[in-house]
Amino acid sequence: IDRRVRYLSKRLQALRVVDIAPSDPGAVFFGAEVEVEAVASGDAARYRVVGPDETDATRGWISIDSPLARAMLGKRVDDEFEAVLPKGPSRFVILSVDYPAGG
Repeated sequence: IDRRVRYLSKRLQALRVVDIAPSDPGAVFFGAEVEVEAVASGDAARYRVVGPDETDATRGWISIDSPLARAMLGKRVDDEFEAVLPKGPSRFVILSVDYPAGG
């Protein structure tokens, strides 16, 4: 427990609350809800780009530090990009970018 308390105490110093939409809401940045389609299979998935301490796979919340999130940062609807995932490189296309009200 001591180790976890020390870890969380250090994390608190680095945390920032982001409560405004980015100046360019048409591009993928922190807090975005993004729908992507895998080019090879046509399968679509929706993700939300969140901080590393907020990840939740069941909700589709992925860390901004993840390979998929890093690859889609700055991309817009219809942009195609490649992400190097654990199973290997995969190509995706952005279908939508949204910023939910209230975070």
